This record gives sequence, structure tokens and C-alpha cells, in this order.
Amino acid sequence: MNNLKNQFVSLKQAQAQLAMENAAAKNKALAAAAAAIDRNRDNILAANAKDVEKARAGGMKESLVDRLFLNGQRIDGIIEGIEVVIRQDDPVGRVCSGWTLPNGLLVEQVTVPLGVAAIIYESRPNVTADCAALAYKAGCPILLRGSSSALESNKALVAAIKAGLEEGGGIAGAVELAVSGSRDEIDEILTARGWIDVVLPRGGKELIRRVVENARIPVIETGEGNCHIYVEPSAVATSADIDKVIAIIVNAKLQKPGVCNAVETLLVHRDALATLMPKLAEAMAKKAELRCDTESKAAAGTTAGCTIKHATEEDWETEYLDYILAVKTVGSCDEAIAHINRFGTKHSEAILTNDLEAAQRFRTGVDAACVYVNASTRFTDGGVFGFGAELGISTQKFHTRGPMGMEALMTYKYLVSGSGQTR
Repeated sequence: MNNLKNQFVSLKQAQAQLAMENAAAKNKALAAAAAAIDRNRDNILAANAKDVEKARAGGMKESLVDRLFLNGQRIDGIIEGIEVVIRQDDPVGRVCSGWTLPNGLLVEQVTVPLGVAAIIYESRPNVTADCAALAYKAGCPILLRGSSSALESNKALVAAIKAGLEEGGGIAGAVELAVSGSRDEIDEILTARGWIDVVLPRGGKELIRRVVENARIPVIETGEGNCHIYVEPSAVATSADIDKVIAIIVNAKLQKPGVCNAVETLLVHRDALATLMPKLAEAMAKKAELRCDTESKAAAGTTAGCTIKHATEEDWETEYLDYILAVKTVGSCDEAIAHINRFGTKHSEAILTNDLEAAQRFRTGVDAACVYVNASTRFTDGGVFGFGAELGISTQKFHTRGPMGMEALMTYKYLVSGSGQTR
């Protein structure tokens, strides 16, 4: 039996055990796991340093190295995420609804764990701890399959988590890490009918496509993020308005460009070009490259240190995950909506406006998991939404959508109580 099959068996055994654990027991085990991460932070950081060194030597761009990188502050964030999960209500066993039939049968719809989960993801070792904690609290054993670029970091994190679970009286076998790094490993997970109940791909377009096309088990598709911000003329009516608009765009593009909720394309109403573009070029100078259509490029003018290139059709459909921002001119809110619905990935979209009618039209017309008015797309995040952590951001519509916390790993069953009724 290969190592992965051993892990399938361990996870199935853990499923039966975890189903019997109450909230207090799960919380105690997770608290011990958080303490173990804290206690082992030097080992985790040393392992992460090896991954980062290898990634840079291999030519990984810095925006993606940043996703991989851990430091003391980010370890603190991982621990805080687990602590938030601990403080949340247990999602298992909640009565959603109940009713009594004319024959006296009591029917109750009750939440139960979805089963054994697998997540296939790229870089970002914080995902390892986030998903382990969420799945454990949700009563779902989980198989973690990170990328080879984060393998040493993930090994150190999972070793600490499993040790902590055991110390806390929990079920260490409920968290497993696939470690071979082989692409065959992914195929084995995707065809593990009877062992894995659901798989979540979390990464770039190619990873998601591969999982969706090859899986023989249910998939919750998570997000490639070709996100947009649309700027209306009313949003740049005063200097204070312009400053706010620039601050939102800068945050959405530059604060963390290598993540799926960073903005990739800016749509600017034709009547806002002359006011906005020179300020935008100034804000992006020496920080990000602009790829503009003809009108927006002309409006931007020449600003020292700002690299501006002509956009191509390919730019409208590209998730850069880099210090690059595409800019396109539109003539109306409807044109912006049409562009987003054609090129967007149903992740996060925003409108900047002081026109309530335009805001409502945008909210109604845009097909995306998260639609913002006058705010950065960077807020699409499970931690920010109050989930403590997230499994990913679902861009599909079936079962769950948007940032996924524990509720995404819930299904339900019907409990029917009688007093001798027959049919």
C-alpha cells in the first residue's frame, strides 16, 4: 500500500472518530495545535527559509515569493486564525428547520460534516494551517496537498499541528499532508472515489482547470481572480474624492499583488479620464506598470517613473498576480458591467461612485461572488469576513460561493422521530 493510500485509510478512520467529538473536545485539540505552532515557530521559519531560498533561485517572481514567505508576524496571524475558529460556534448538529407531519412524525433538518476533504493548493503555507483548523472544527478530516515550492514549510507546520492535536486529546490522523511532490499524486487524489468526499483546488488557472477536468469526485471550484474596479465620473468630482479613489486603487493593486483578490483591470468612464489618469500615473510611478488602451494612455500623459504600455486584448483576461494594472476606457456603467461579465472570473468586482442608482445597477448586473461599492477588492477574505480563516474563495454557484469558512464543509441530514407510525 503506498503512502497516499495509507493516508486515505487514516482519514476515513478519523472521520468516524471525529464525528463523535463534541465542540469542547475539538476546541481543546485545536488550542493545543495552535500552541504547538507557537512552540515550533523557529523550526517552521527555518523550513520556510529553505523554501524561499529555493524559490528565488528558481526565478519565482517576488510577488509570488511574498505569498510563500513566513515571518514572526505571519506565524502570529496563523495562530490568531486558529483561535478565531475555536471561538466560533460549532457548525455540526445545528437544527436548520423542523416540522411535524399530519401523521405525527417529527422531521428535523440537521447539519452534518460533508466528509473527508482534500485541498490542492499553491504556495501560501498559511493555507495549510487555516484549512486544517477549519476542517477539524467542521468535523471533516482533510488531506493537504500543497505545492512543491512550500513543501518544507508545510511539513513543519503539519508536524506541529498533528503533535498538538495529539497532545490536546484530539485525532492526529484527521490531518494528513501529501508529500511526494509527484504530479501522479494529484491524479490519485482526484480519482479517490470512496475515500475522498470533496476536493478543493486553490491556485491558478491551470491547477483549477486540471482538477475540474480530471476529478472523479465532487469539486468545489475556488478562485482565479481577474478582478476589476470601475470608476464613475461622480467618484472624482472633488479633490477629496480623487484622493479616496486613488487610495482604493493603490490598495487593491499594490498592497499584495500576488493574491486572487488584487485588482487586475481598472475600468474608467470616459468622462473621468482627464481627472483620474494623471493622478493614477503619479501614484503608480516606480511601483506598477500600466497597460492602457489608447484613450486612457493619452489621458495619463507622461509621468516620470511611470511605465505605460499599450494594452492588448490578452490583458483584459489576464490575472497578473504582479505589479501590473490594465486600464480600459468605457462609456457607461452598462459597458463596464458587460466587460466584467465577459472577462471576469466571478470573484470580486468593485464600483467607485457617488451615484446611488449606478451603484445599484452595478450590484444587480455584475455576476460575481463579491461586489463592492466604494471599497477595495482586497477585503474578499475569510478572515476579514469573520470566518477566522478560509478554505478558499468559491467562484462557482453550486453549494457555496465566496469566502468559505466552516459552513462550506457542511451538508445536512433529516432526523425523523416517530411513535410507531407505519405507511
